[in-house]
Amino acid sequence: MGVVTGAKMQKTILVEVTRSVRHPVYGKYIHLRKKYKVHDEKGQYKVGDHVEIREHRPLSRDKRWMAVKLIERPEQG
Repeated sequence: MGVVTGAKMQKTILVEVTRSVRHPVYGKYIHLRKKYKVHDEKGQYKVGDHVEIREHRPLSRDKRWMAVKLIERPEQG
């Protein structure tokens, strides 16, 4: 699961996945972030949406993930 950070490409969104990992020496939790290019066939996801992604066959040089479903869409206010 991750948050859509970019939706300016055709049929592709940029999703940032954040995970917490415990530091091996100091014991503090570190937040690691990674961005994935994700296939979005219909162009239905917008910036700020929480989406679930899954691994897929290679669709282009960088794109190996596919958006499965929308988890949460922030309210426009």
